Amino acid sequence: MLSRPKPGESEADLLHFQSQFLAARASPAVKIMKKADKRRGEEGSTDTERPPLQDSKDVVMLDDFPDILPALTPAPPKKSKIKSACVHFEDEDPEERLERHDQHITAVFSKIIERDTSAVAVSMPVPTGDPFPKTFHRSEIKSEVKVGSGRKSIFAQKMAVRRAAEKAATAPSAAECVQVRSAAPDALDPEGSVGEAPLPTSRDDKAGDFLISQRPCLITGEGLGSQKGEQEAQAIHKENLEKLQSMSEEEILQEQGRLLAQLDSSLVAFLKSRRGGNEGQKKELKMEQNKLEEFVESLPVAQHDVRSSLSMQESGLEESVRKEENTKVEITDDDLPVKPKKEWIHMDNVEFEKLEWMKDLPSLRQKKTKKGMQARFSLKGELIPADADLPTHLGLHHHGEEAERAGYSLQELFHLSRSQVTQQRTLALQVLGRIVQKARAGEFASSLKGSVLHLLLDAGFLFLLRFSLDDAVDNVMAASVGALRALLVSLDDERYLDWTFSWYQGMAAFPFVPYNEEEEEEEEEELNGTEKSQDKKLKDENKPDSDVARYDVVKGLLKTRIQHRLRYILEVVRPVPTVVLDILHILTHIARHSSEACSQLLDCPRLIETIVREFLPTQWDPQVAEPGCLLTSLHGVACATAMKFIRVLASGGRNATARLLNTFEMKSRLSRFIAEDPLDLPLPREEAIRLSTEAFRLWAVAAGYGQACDLYRDLYPVLVRILQSLPELISTCCGKSPMIELSVQRATAVVTLLIQVTQTAAYTAELQAKLSSNNSEDTEQILPPPVAWNQVSGLQPFLETSLKKFLREISQAETWLTLQPLATTYVIYLGVYYSACSQQPSVNPIDCLEELERLTSEVLQPLLSQPAIHSMWDLLRPCSALCNPLSCSPAPESVFSIASLSCTGGKPPLSLVGSKSPFPFLTALLFLINNVTHIHKGLTSKYSSVLGFRGLKDYLHQSWQTGPPSVTPSSAWILRHEYHLQYFVLALAQRMAGTCPDYAQHASLHHCVAMALLSRLLPGSEHLVYGVLLDLAFNPEFLPEGKAGGPEAADFSDILHLGTSAKLAQPGSAAAFFSKATRGALLRESYQNLPLIRSCYLSHFVHLQHTLKRSQASYRGQNYLIQSLLLPEAKGPILPSDWPFFPLISLYNKVTNTETPGAVLNSLPLDLVNIVTWNLQWVLLLETWRAKMLQSIPTAAKLARLMCVFLTGNDLFLEAPVHHYTAALLSVYCHPKELDSLDLDAPLPGLVSFYDLYISLLEQFEGVSFGDPLFGVFVLLPLQKRFSVHLRLSVFGEHTSILQALGVPLQQFPVPLERYTSPPEDNLNLLRLYFRTLVTGALRHTWCPVLYVVAVAHVNSFIFSQDSVTQETDAARKSMLRKTWLLVDETLKKHLLFYRMLNAESPLGFDLYEQLPPMRLKYLQMVTQKENKESAPALVS
Repeated sequence: MLSRPKPGESEADLLHFQSQFLAARASPAVKIMKKADKRRGEEGSTDTERPPLQDSKDVVMLDDFPDILPALTPAPPKKSKIKSACVHFEDEDPEERLERHDQHITAVFSKIIERDTSAVAVSMPVPTGDPFPKTFHRSEIKSEVKVGSGRKSIFAQKMAVRRAAEKAATAPSAAECVQVRSAAPDALDPEGSVGEAPLPTSRDDKAGDFLISQRPCLITGEGLGSQKGEQEAQAIHKENLEKLQSMSEEEILQEQGRLLAQLDSSLVAFLKSRRGGNEGQKKELKMEQNKLEEFVESLPVAQHDVRSSLSMQESGLEESVRKEENTKVEITDDDLPVKPKKEWIHMDNVEFEKLEWMKDLPSLRQKKTKKGMQARFSLKGELIPADADLPTHLGLHHHGEEAERAGYSLQELFHLSRSQVTQQRTLALQVLGRIVQKARAGEFASSLKGSVLHLLLDAGFLFLLRFSLDDAVDNVMAASVGALRALLVSLDDERYLDWTFSWYQGMAAFPFVPYNEEEEEEEEEELNGTEKSQDKKLKDENKPDSDVARYDVVKGLLKTRIQHRLRYILEVVRPVPTVVLDILHILTHIARHSSEACSQLLDCPRLIETIVREFLPTQWDPQVAEPGCLLTSLHGVACATAMKFIRVLASGGRNATARLLNTFEMKSRLSRFIAEDPLDLPLPREEAIRLSTEAFRLWAVAAGYGQACDLYRDLYPVLVRILQSLPELISTCCGKSPMIELSVQRATAVVTLLIQVTQTAAYTAELQAKLSSNNSEDTEQILPPPVAWNQVSGLQPFLETSLKKFLREISQAETWLTLQPLATTYVIYLGVYYSACSQQPSVNPIDCLEELERLTSEVLQPLLSQPAIHSMWDLLRPCSALCNPLSCSPAPESVFSIASLSCTGGKPPLSLVGSKSPFPFLTALLFLINNVTHIHKGLTSKYSSVLGFRGLKDYLHQSWQTGPPSVTPSSAWILRHEYHLQYFVLALAQRMAGTCPDYAQHASLHHCVAMALLSRLLPGSEHLVYGVLLDLAFNPEFLPEGKAGGPEAADFSDILHLGTSAKLAQPGSAAAFFSKATRGALLRESYQNLPLIRSCYLSHFVHLQHTLKRSQASYRGQNYLIQSLLLPEAKGPILPSDWPFFPLISLYNKVTNTETPGAVLNSLPLDLVNIVTWNLQWVLLLETWRAKMLQSIPTAAKLARLMCVFLTGNDLFLEAPVHHYTAALLSVYCHPKELDSLDLDAPLPGLVSFYDLYISLLEQFEGVSFGDPLFGVFVLLPLQKRFSVHLRLSVFGEHTSILQALGVPLQQFPVPLERYTSPPEDNLNLLRLYFRTLVTGALRHTWCPVLYVVAVAHVNSFIFSQDSVTQETDAARKSMLRKTWLLVDETLKKHLLFYRMLNAESPLGFDLYEQLPPMRLKYLQMVTQKENKESAPALVS
């Protein structure tokens, strides 16, 4: 971009800029447009006579000015207004163009022509005796002219009447008219008049309008002089009318269409506007008609029939003019609901066009049309049907578009939201908020086409609300806060998050961060997590707010500093309670977004202080608890929603929790609201229970980081009193108290707190020992928490006793449904307690084992025998999200930029988070059983009945076969809890596999579930992934086929060729020192190497070490190591779907990144060979015994991964084990079903371009293949006819040297040749390459038999094809046939001419004709004889 001149630069600098501009050949920034001179005639008439001015550009020359002015008449013809733009060429020099168009100052001074005034009459002013012209008032002029279509003011109408009266005064009288007309007796004859013509009755109004016009509409004749010009124009007009009169209507329409097709559209529009917009001509025509009527009235009565015909013509003329101008029907007093009276002020002259809005509305369109109509909404946000006829007193009608329809469109509401009237702004924002709320509830999904939320956000609704928040009017602020809460917050989502808070690992949740694939693709893969987050943060800071909000609404709002505005509203404006609650909900949603959002909220000046001071005070007016008290302000009153916001904010990280507890004095607030019973708090009872519940949850979150445990000693009596009162809930459940649900939630929060305190106290002794040893001086010392094990162990008897009482109610469906959440937390507490108890050095291990035996015999075994538990197992499948993927599908109006759990409207009872879901209780029960069996191995057999439940087996069998739902915020939140249950089932199965002799019947099912779970577990569950890899996936006990004759069955299948139509050949090796191995032997060896395979895979997942430690701290209860209760972003599963190939892919990436161009690795280390071998062994085991587990990976992707064997090192594929297992896998992927599913043209996961990979494979084959048949098969596989022709062109065009080394014998080639030869090749370039390689000897049967057969088959089919083709193709095939006939190589000639069909048993691979069929022979003779005839004269000469 060229720089602009700056102040202070010299003339040399300006010349330098000019040279740069001319050298850049850029177009000038300003273009001078000169208006065409209408009086100069043709452009070239004077330019040719004027001397060139380029040489003396800056000299004013006036010598060539003519001394005598040119003649004024006749005037030069007018130029057309439709003028084409100048044409410039790309190679045209900008400097020459500037010089050529610079026409100097003489172009301005040359032609100065005065207006022609020779024929203009000179009128002298009328002499009067007054010193000044007489003035007049508009009231003196009578209003006799009706209002026309044009909207004129009253003054303009009065002036028009005055001018008409002055004209009438100077016009000739009626008698003079009679005298003039009598001189021509045929004056009334239409045929005799100059400007009239008879009107054909068959033509429409427009034609009649034109044919009766007295004067031409377009030609005026002004340029020809006043009188002569008008006569010429009239003559032309008359000639046109006569021409039109002689033509039929069809001829007129045909000629009209021809003209419209030839003329430019802009010229046609100009002509129409000249004719349609000539108002003065129409008025003059009307005046002439009025004069003619007056003249007719003076004639005898016998001639009145002429007047009647003229009236008809006049009415037709007026109707056509009215249609042409699309005028509205004039209204009168009768159309108005209120009749104006002259006594009213300024109503003596009624302007009806200004009162048009008062008339009745037009009728609704009742007929349904295919075209969609604009959606309109009521003031409640409800969609109004298009045919709804609502009364006008509802206030839903207005004077905009579609005035007859009730309601407001989104566009109109947007317009109102920026109105100057406060009430209109407020109403528009309130209605928009209600529309958003109903749209999120899915009420418009079946009625509207498209998404309302998408439309609103694309239109800038988010920033409309943000601008409205800055409004100075309280009502506008309140309406915008309500609309923003409706857009961001789903109260049902919050309710279900509170419901799952006390589930197993329910305190941890995924952040509400939308996943944007476009943003993720831009990030570099080499960056680690910290570098990625920092790089993304810098990118977001440099982006505009609108771009950030497009993919993340919360992040976009934070860029607009919304937290500062909300703080101002809370602190200074002090709005009504509804607005305060909405703001707290918005802040809670923002806090759920990410840890960064929590930090921004904490760093906002005075935001947290204001919330804690105003909405979590320790004292407030007790009158708010009185019944019927109307709360006008929430400031100074404790609020449960504010406590929940603090709790969610604390979940963002341990540092945020420490700041809240210490800097913002939340410890004193916790003591205040926990020590006092909710019934004693001066608040409404429901609000008091909610406040107490949220206080316990906040304390549980703090204890989850090992903080605020000092309050446990102070509030211990309070906790004991609460635990003693919990069994009383059973009696209240029988009474069905409306407060029972809130009371149960409070009780579950209390037990959840005790779970976290117990986990924290479990590591006190360990941390104390580390601190006293002082061995780890280089690491940061972690102080032990202020709570010891002996301080928490005394609460276990209370909880166990309460659990026994609750479990007795399990047979009562209604009671159990209410108490199940509390019983679930009890069971989780016992699991945590016994797991921590077994690790305490102060606890006698024998006593702990005896307690577990007592718990098993007294509690767990009787519980498992209950019929209610049997029904719970049966409910797993109906409530499962894996078995019912639609249960966690996104909501109809979900927006990707706003994270949502899609719980709006509530979840069905029979769903994973529904009220009748068995998942929370059964997960807690399996968690307890696993901890018991882990501590006391001897009790494992007592729980064997768990794995035998039919409902559990049906659920597991269905879950692993069904594909998981796509990862969304909703599905990730739900599936995480379901995966916990599956993991505990598998962990229990792993313990029973070595102890229970009859477990083998479940082994295959559980291994399939484990393999499916590995590819589904989400971020945050790395500990579970590690456990499955360590104990389940590679456990020989879960692969019973290895012991039960699986290898032998594989050999027997190969012998019988089961599932294949032909024998699957196995390619040999270039290294002939080892023999081929059977598939059974390979499987047997792989089964024996399972421990080595496991260690190989575990070592290749070291990149997950950091996240694994974080996950282990959460699942093991190491609260002092937990940094945040927000899980990592759920962008997808932890392991990719092709994780079985991960070691091979990792080694390939490592080798290709370390190799330098031209370097050759002559040998590979032994561990690399072993790693590749173990990887191939594992894949072979899965493909043979767990084939369904790899069905999600495309066959093309599997082959691409196997190609890495040949690309990883130069001689790796020549190693005996690698060669054996690669060949075995190749035979698996060459089954007919696998070949049918092979698609190399589709995009493959993890691969940018298969073509690039194949080119690398070809280059590697050229360099190090040694003619290996196995390598050759991988090269030949992508050359099948149905794949891209570019792959075949790359072999026969750029890499023909490999044709000498592709010596794969036909007997060892596992793919039928029909896949290469059918259908016939139609690419002419490839056919020519086939023929060239055959003729030149680059492709021979002894070197490359497979491609030799393919090339011969395609060339033979092409040269003897007689299909109708293009001339070029026909000439090419005839030329190829002639060249084949003239070949010197008789063998190749015979093969090309006498090829018949493929034959796998033949040594050649195909059969030959003994003699050509008659048709082919005849065609051959015709082509070759034609060649001889054409070449004969040349030979003679």
